Order: sequence, then structure tokens, then C-alpha cells
Amino acid sequence: MNLNFKINYKFFLQKAVALMIVLFFVTDISAIQTGKKRNSDGDGSVSVSGELKQWHKVTIDLSGPFANETGVDPNPFTDYCFEVTFEHESGSPKYVVPGYFAADGNAAESGAESGNVWRAHLSPDRTGTWSYLISFKKGASVAVSDLPGESIAPFDGVKGTFKIGPTDKSGRDFRGKGRLQYVGKHHLQFIGTGEYFLKAGPDSPETFLAYADFDNTHALKEEKSPMKTYEPHIKDWNNGDPVWKENKGKGMIGALNYLAGKGINTMSFMPYNAGGDGDNVWPFVERDDKFHYDCSKLDQWGIVFSHAQKQGLHLHFKLQETEIDDNRKRDGQMIIDRDKPADGSPAVPEALDGGATGPERKLYLRELIARYGHNLALNWNLGEENTQTSEEQRAMAKYIHDTDPYNHNIVAHSYPNMQQRLYEPLIGNGSELTGASLQNMWNVAHERTLHWVKASAQSGKPWVVANDEQGSARTGVPPDPGYKGFEGTTFEEGYESYDLNGIRKYTLWGNLMAGGAGVEYYFGYKLVENDLVAEDFRSRDLTWDYCRIALEFFKNEKIPFWDMKNADELVGNYSHNNDVYCLAKTSEVYLVYSPEGEKAILNLQNVPGMFSVAWFNPREGGKIKTEKTVSGGGFIELIPPVENEDWLAIFKRIKF
Repeated sequence: MNLNFKINYKFFLQKAVALMIVLFFVTDISAIQTGKKRNSDGDGSVSVSGELKQWHKVTIDLSGPFANETGVDPNPFTDYCFEVTFEHESGSPKYVVPGYFAADGNAAESGAESGNVWRAHLSPDRTGTWSYLISFKKGASVAVSDLPGESIAPFDGVKGTFKIGPTDKSGRDFRGKGRLQYVGKHHLQFIGTGEYFLKAGPDSPETFLAYADFDNTHALKEEKSPMKTYEPHIKDWNNGDPVWKENKGKGMIGALNYLAGKGINTMSFMPYNAGGDGDNVWPFVERDDKFHYDCSKLDQWGIVFSHAQKQGLHLHFKLQETEIDDNRKRDGQMIIDRDKPADGSPAVPEALDGGATGPERKLYLRELIARYGHNLALNWNLGEENTQTSEEQRAMAKYIHDTDPYNHNIVAHSYPNMQQRLYEPLIGNGSELTGASLQNMWNVAHERTLHWVKASAQSGKPWVVANDEQGSARTGVPPDPGYKGFEGTTFEEGYESYDLNGIRKYTLWGNLMAGGAGVEYYFGYKLVENDLVAEDFRSRDLTWDYCRIALEFFKNEKIPFWDMKNADELVGNYSHNNDVYCLAKTSEVYLVYSPEGEKAILNLQNVPGMFSVAWFNPREGGKIKTEKTVSGGGFIELIPPVENEDWLAIFKRIKF
């Protein structure tokens, strides 16, 4: 038996070696026949893919240097600088778009870590012929420095053209509307259709991207912030919707379908929260390796973001969590006075460059912009409850502005008691910011929104002001009554109790009637389906209805909110409290909102002419009916049709 075993073992070993030799030669012959070698650099050829239509994603793939996402010498993320200049045949527009290392070009499916595909995206503004010119440089840290780098042949200087046809999309799909841009007003505008944007949707969960179906994603605080499956929304996935690796992604894609189906139009997430409350989202190959990015995971993120845009969901990138924007610590306590940190106080290990815009932060921002900046409707938020110094905030905003070819909206988020300190130095010409992401108690949204709308307008640079987090921190926007036993009203010692109706009246309509840009709802951390663990967006189903009703009102009634200003003084509300709100386009349209259904008097003394008067129900929506016509030139008494319920009165001029 022993002899036979040895003989058989030797026989099979010889066969295995022979088979390996055959496979080696077959592989090499195949490589020779196709003109390629294993792990070889590309030949500089370019492929153009995507629906070649206006506003659609067009992808340029360059067959470039072979690399690995964990490579060190060179590091494909820092030591190569790949950019593509796209130019319309008319000469305008012209975009210099950062590109990125894409492994084998199919990493979302293959999980590849290496390859020779380098990728860039364009969302073309115009039909006609576009040209592309590739710049490809090599050098130590060339991607995150001002060094010129060395031109690499045959990749540097490759050029070509492609033709773009008209868009064929409509409805919620942003590809039928065009890019959402800051246009010097308090509201963003789609440059394709010219329509202006009001947003409403979830600010939670902040750990949205902590999804079990993404590659290399896991929770370090499993008990506090577990991985998500979005199992309640698997049923919302539809045939034909995207997945990856055969069957992954259905829960998250289904969640986006549900949100879009409710008629809301924005979503929020953090791409990096290591060291924060969740500690389960980062774009790197490893949590603390800030110079190597995970190609497959980031491609999978991209699938989700693209689907969101097709569903009409604006992307709110909250770029960091407050715990890692480098609040420095002393004796375990946060030092909020970041302008005068304690001497020798250690930087938070997870912070990028200790709060500065150095190579770590530049690379992080560059990678996000390169991979996702082509999406049409998004904003870059410097970070949740941001406490960087004003100089650090300016530097970060400037780098985003200078790197993002499409100049998306740039905002900052603040602790409620730090708004003055954060925003005052950055307003107007003080920074590249074009908006504010406000956090405050649920019942002061009107006053706080109006303050920064007015202050920014007076600076000469109107900001887009949204209410993106509502207090208290524990309860936020509560679930629907009856959801998993929730009774419907919040109770917290030291705070006024409220329910979803208070959110509708004083947060949603409070922001809109101040001239704000809309809301995103924070779920708190105490109630069921809270900010860290939420997976079921149906927990706020009624609240999404109230959001949809508000958005549909402004659209269906053709209310020119972008040209309207708060006019609380016209209804006697000089202190801008919550008694009654007024939003007006002088002499043309006046909206008067009564949160509790109380009487109001509208001052039209200086506005002659005839006006139609109608009432709108913010709880149920539907068509409005003109109740009567009135003459301007005096005081108009408004008596809501039902007491103790919120109603909106609409005055529209019918003739002079």
C-alpha cells in the first residue's frame, strides 16, 4: 500500500506539472494573439461608452498603465494624474474633468483590485460634436500637488471626438432636466429646463452606505450601528433595476424606488464616518489607509447614485462627521474653540490631514468628484456639525470649487449654537460656499432660515438655505403614529412635545415660507428606526406625504418661489415667530400660511388691482378652488375655512 501510494502520488504530481506547463503556454499564446501580456500596460486606446445623449453619463475608458489599488511605487491614486478636457464644437462649454483608476473596468462585478483601465465621466450640456484630450502625468504625489509631473506615452495627448444627440428622458429623471446649478439665487436651477428646485426627503440614516451588499463594508460598532440590508424595501425592487454580483443591491435600490414613489426628491449620506457614531463607512481599501481606494466598492456606490438620479433623487454628500473633522480633544472632551486649540493637543487619528486640506483630504475630494461629480443633482457639504477653523473651511471649499468642473452647490452644516460663528466669516466673498445646511430645533426653522437668507442676500451672494437637521437630537422627526408601537408624540424632559404635524407646520412650511430651499429630515437617536439603525423609510410614510403635497403645490400652481421673498411684515409678524408666515412676489403673488388656523390680516395698502383668493390644505393637498376675488389697496382679512388646522391662502393678481 505504501509503495503504490508513493507511485501514484509521483504519477499525479508529474501530470499536474505537465498540465501547468500546457496552461502557461496556452495563456501566453493567447496573449500574443491578442497583442496583450498578463498584467501589462495598456496600449493607449480609448473607448467611449454610455447613452450618447445630452445630460447622460458618457464614459471615457483609457487603456493605461497597469496598477493595483494597493500599489505603493507608484500609488495609482496619488502618483498618476489622469485628466480629460472635454470641449463642445462651439468652444463652450469646456470642462477639465479629473479621472480615476478603475481596475479592470468592471470592478463592481468582478471585485477586481488591479487592471489597466482609467476612467472619466462627462454629462454633456449640449448636442453636437464633443472632443476629448487626455492628460496623463506621473510623479510622486502629482495628483494632489501642483507639481507638473512627467508626461507618459502613449497615454498623454490622446484625443478624439464623439457625437451627442438630444435627451429622450422626462418625468422625474434628471437626465430630462439637466444639471442643477447655483445661479446667484436662493434656489438652484436645472439648466436644461430652467425649472427651480425645492427639496424634501430624509437626512437619515447618516450610515446609509453601511450596506452589507457593498464590498469590504463592515461595522466596527455592531451593537450601536449594525450593517444594513434594507430588507423592508426588497419588495420595492423592480425587474430591470440594477444589481451587482448577480443578486446584490435589491434592498437599497428598492429603498430608492420607495422614496421616489412617495414623491420626494433628495437623500443624504456620509461617504466617510470612521471614528464617528457609525464607524462603518469609508472609501478606502482599509479603514485607516487614506491613500488607497476600493475600486469595486466605489463602483457599487456609483450604481446606486446613478439609479437615484434616474429616480429624481438629489444626492447630499456630507463629506465627514463632526468627530473626524478634527475637533481636537483634551482630557476626552471636545474642544469646540477650534481657532485656539490647546497646544500639543493630538489630532483625531481618523481626521484627514488634521482638518487641513492636505494630500489626504485633496485625494478624498478628488476621488469623489472624479467618480460622482458627473451626476446632475448634488451638493457637497463640508461636513456634519463642522468645527474646522474658518481658514480650513475656506481651503476645503476652494479645493472643491477648483476641482469640480461642474461647480455644484457647496454648503456647510453647523451646530445650532455655532451658526453665527461658522457662517459669518464665510458669507459673501468670504468663501466659495453657496449655501447653508442648517441644524436647529424643529420649531425655529422659520426664523433661522430667514436669518441666513437675508444675511446672505445682504452680502451680495444669496445662499441656498436648507433645513437639514431638526432637534432635539434624541427624537428628530418622529415615526408615524403606530409604527412599531410609537404613540405619535415625543416626550423628552426639558423640551416641548411635538408630533409629525408640528414638523409639517414649523419645519417644512417654516423653511419654505422663509424663502428656504427645502428640508431633509433627521430621525433622532432615541426612537425606533433612528439615525443610526434606520432601514425602513416607511417609518415616516405620512411625513413623506406631507412633503410631496408641499412640493406638488409649488409646481402645480406655478408659484414663482425663486422670485419671492419673505414678507411676514405684511401680516403683522415683525418678529418672524410662528404665528403666521407670508411669502410674496410684490404685486403679483402672495402666500399666507397659518400654522394653527388663526385669522390673519394681509396688508395690500400699496398694491392696487384685483386678486383671486384661494385656500390650500397642506395636510391633504389636491386641487385648489378660487373662493373669491378681492380688491387690493387696503387690508384683507383672512379667515381660514377650518379652525385649529393649518391652511395656506393664495393671492394671485388677475388684473390691475
